[in-house]
Amino acid sequence: MIPPRSRTIPFKKRAAVLLSIATAATALTSPVTAAAPAAPTAAAGLKWTNCATTRYPTLQCATLGVPLDHAQPGGRKISLALTRVPHTAAKSQGPLLVNPGGPGGSGRALAGYIASALPKSVAAQYDVIGFDPRGVGRSEPALDCGPGHFTPVRPDSVPYQAADEAANLDRVRAFAKSCADRHGDVLPHIGTVAAAHDIELLRQALGAPRISYFGYSYGTYLGAVYAKLHPKRVHRLVLDSVVDPSGVWYQDNLAQDIAFDARHKAFLAWVARYDAKYRLGSDPARVEERWYAMRDALRAAPAGGKVGPAELEDTYLPGGYYNGYWPNLAEAFAAFAVRKDPKPLVAAYERFGAVDPAAGNSYSVYSAVQCRDSAWPRDWNVWRRDMWATHAKAPFMTWNNAWYNAPCAFWPTEQLQAPDITNTELPPALLVQASEDAATPYAGAVSMRQKLAGSALLVEQGGGNHGVALSGNKCLDEKVAAYLGSGRAADATCPSQPAPEPTPTTRALPQSAGGAALHGLLGFRG
Repeated sequence: MIPPRSRTIPFKKRAAVLLSIATAATALTSPVTAAAPAAPTAAAGLKWTNCATTRYPTLQCATLGVPLDHAQPGGRKISLALTRVPHTAAKSQGPLLVNPGGPGGSGRALAGYIASALPKSVAAQYDVIGFDPRGVGRSEPALDCGPGHFTPVRPDSVPYQAADEAANLDRVRAFAKSCADRHGDVLPHIGTVAAAHDIELLRQALGAPRISYFGYSYGTYLGAVYAKLHPKRVHRLVLDSVVDPSGVWYQDNLAQDIAFDARHKAFLAWVARYDAKYRLGSDPARVEERWYAMRDALRAAPAGGKVGPAELEDTYLPGGYYNGYWPNLAEAFAAFAVRKDPKPLVAAYERFGAVDPAAGNSYSVYSAVQCRDSAWPRDWNVWRRDMWATHAKAPFMTWNNAWYNAPCAFWPTEQLQAPDITNTELPPALLVQASEDAATPYAGAVSMRQKLAGSALLVEQGGGNHGVALSGNKCLDEKVAAYLGSGRAADATCPSQPAPEPTPTTRALPQSAGGAALHGLLGFRG
């Protein structure tokens, strides 16, 4: 999946001996139905220390050791980095674990955000626990398959010429080999099921009979897998922007391509609505033509020596996650296409599209998880056929997303069989979904609801942002808080928040407020 990318937006990738693209992978029996791993011998508690910040003055930190291989609990240990905002109410509902998705997203900062975004009366009832999953962030060892994978200017993502396809194949093969060379001993133990086993060991170390869980994006799938393994250990379960469990992961990415194209068209229609400001045309079809003309121009002459077609797609992808970015993206588009000024486009790339150095970790983990979790085609001809067929319907991001995930065609570890997360033993879960979400399309929430008996679906009708709970929609936020307080879940629909208004180029986005703040935590691509 394209995770929300922090560029990371990222996040992800791979590991061990480079396999031939034509080699068929052996699908292993899923371990999801296996007996729970033994508790670690040191599960008697965690040593929490003060790591307060100005924004989160009660934040605490700890580290948990877990087995690298859950089948060998007495073997090599790795560590998970944790944060906590302790409960303050006289009666606690126990731990509330939070995860921002990815895979590869760091969850340590999310604990403070969730604790502060919930009503005080609800947050006070929980120990809100953030954690970096295995391989991520400050957990050790942290994966990093090497720098340079996203260095601009990359070959055109759409392989109109054989040379572009060959160059991109060389890139993804090299990335997979680098992961194998650097982390070959760890990669076979990175994946969603392994992370779910870690959550159970964390529950034991917390001394809690049950945990609650709040996950965004990929975090919804991780939460569902944990719930399948340990349904009697779940108190509350909130899944926001829901992964389709029936498509993990190759088919989910193809569905994502279609949805991102529709979301990009929504952005272009918004630009057309404000033709008086942007001067790009009042007909959405004409605006779309001009966007693709900009893409063609950048192939011939990358803006600022940095922004070619692939980097342009990287820049505009975040607009598919959060429409608060649309005014800035529209300004950059207009500057290039109307005023022939490339500098705002380069600035937009550096803000929204360029890979942060820290994203090497998140992208490496992303790849390691997705490429291990389920079967991917090993024959590149299958990818080529599927991508061209999808590109014909959805040209915006299909090939860009393909190259983002293509290391999975060469991944060195064996591929698991994605587990069936159908669950009839859970307490009622609450699923939260924007109807026009591109990263995790609406159909995925419907699919997850069918698999989690007794779950309820809370829909932001007409909304297209990703990660919508606790982002400023009062209707959604009140219903999520009420569920966490009472455990009662019921289907409901909330109106979406209004689309943004055009903003002057001198006005900055409110990165510390509402959806922008949350999307900064979620990152981009997942």
